[in-house]
Amino acid sequence: MGHSHSHSGHGHAPAMPGQQRRIWPMVVGAVIISVFFVLEITVGVMVNSLALIADAGHMLTDVVAMLMGLGALLLARHGAADDVKTFGWHRAEVFTAIANAILLLGVAAYVLYEAIERIGTDPHVPGLTLVIVALVGLAANIVVMLLLRSDSKGSIAVRGAYMEVLADAVGSVGVLIAGIVTMTTNWPYADLVVAVLIALWVAPRAVRLALDALRILAQQAPQHVDVDRIRGELVDIDGVTDVHDLHVWTLTTGMDVATVHVTATSDNAAVLVAAREVLEAHGLDHATIQVDPAGMQEDCHKKITW
Repeated sequence: MGHSHSHSGHGHAPAMPGQQRRIWPMVVGAVIISVFFVLEITVGVMVNSLALIADAGHMLTDVVAMLMGLGALLLARHGAADDVKTFGWHRAEVFTAIANAILLLGVAAYVLYEAIERIGTDPHVPGLTLVIVALVGLAANIVVMLLLRSDSKGSIAVRGAYMEVLADAVGSVGVLIAGIVTMTTNWPYADLVVAVLIALWVAPRAVRLALDALRILAQQAPQHVDVDRIRGELVDIDGVTDVHDLHVWTLTTGMDVATVHVTATSDNAAVLVAAREVLEAHGLDHATIQVDPAGMQEDCHKKITW
């Protein structure tokens, strides 16, 4: 029987995802968004603008998202694995993403509720104020988006924060349009309509973020990994007669994991090398491969009941 726990690299173990991710963009972004949140919620309450309040609510979730994401990255970086937490704290990012999605959905629901309550009240909101605040908010969102964009591709926690900032950027554009419409037409419901559109735009994106996180927690195979193809390529290795107990899942963004048993009639070492190459070709550098002698798969099937 053979066994291999394969990693890519030359002479040393690769840095884990949480150890590679930058911290400072989240810190700077949180400061920028916090300052603008105070400004926007203050003005929104003073002029009774639901669009500004809605956008401020999203700003608040941005701040919370960044703080939680920052905490998740710090845990992943410094929370070393031990005999209890054998994978360390890398999954903290996934829980953070779910919390962000819930916050976004909560804000969207609140805005929709307030919009319904205000129907028929003929609200008056100063258009110039909306335009000025929206321009400042749009500038702040663009700066933070540029800070987070590159890191959002490799971390679901950062991606959650990035999505919320993107939603706020769209919200700022909506508030800007509402201000212009109010100034040029005096239509009192422009602010209300924009608030509802912001909520409806954010909700499905929050749901998608939550589903991505739940997919990881359910230990489903990553969408970019073709498990059937991997199984077929492993079966095609010279000397391999059977492939079983193939499991592929995601620990956190950028860290896909695999385990597999292969039954072989030829040299175990050669089969291990070939199997490792197959898995690495599919981005599965962190993999555990076990080579069983002929007939061993029957024992595996009898012992494993799940």
